[in-house]
Amino acid sequence: MATALYLAHLNPVTNAHVEIINDLKSQADKIIVMPVIFMKEDSEINSKSFPFGFEIRKKMIESVFGDSVEVSRNYTFFAPFSKYMPPLLSPNSWKLRKQILKGIEDDYFTYTGDKAEGYMLKMYRLRPKVGTRKSISAASVKEKMYDSVERADSGWKNDVPESVAKIIQENWSIIEKFAKLEDSTTRVLGMKFPKEGWSK
Repeated sequence: MATALYLAHLNPVTNAHVEIINDLKSQADKIIVMPVIFMKEDSEINSKSFPFGFEIRKKMIESVFGDSVEVSRNYTFFAPFSKYMPPLLSPNSWKLRKQILKGIEDDYFTYTGDKAEGYMLKMYRLRPKVGTRKSISAASVKEKMYDSVERADSGWKNDVPESVAKIIQENWSIIEKFAKLEDSTTRVLGMKFPKEGWSK
């Protein structure tokens, strides 16, 4: 039985993510969606780039797919995040690979729409399938949501499933909070990490 592992931010879940997951369902018997999580001690770190916590993103995914996909916490980085660098040389990066594959049988593949990420997944022997990057990005949807706090509705609801829009509206205070803040994200080798928790 083939298993597809979808590692992504999913912050928030967009129509493009839904399209990708539906496509994976035609290629595999089991889909495991792994929204990335950044933990510092016992708390998840959220920021302007990563506003919604794991449980809200899980609710978004399940609002669209029910129990036809599994949502896993195994794609979790633990602070300090610098310990995962440099990739391939850091023992912690290989521990993350083991964590991602926990309970996964031999017949699996990972999916990404990013060529650089696909190369990295290949280096970690995670059997990537690299798709085409979609026109709708979670980053652009977030920007529209943040714009909606200050101005009239920016049309962000057109880019997400109706059930996801409802969950976002229920948690609109999160968007209002981060709209006022500077982004506290650092980019290392093409991957974004919260600045909080990067080093000791």
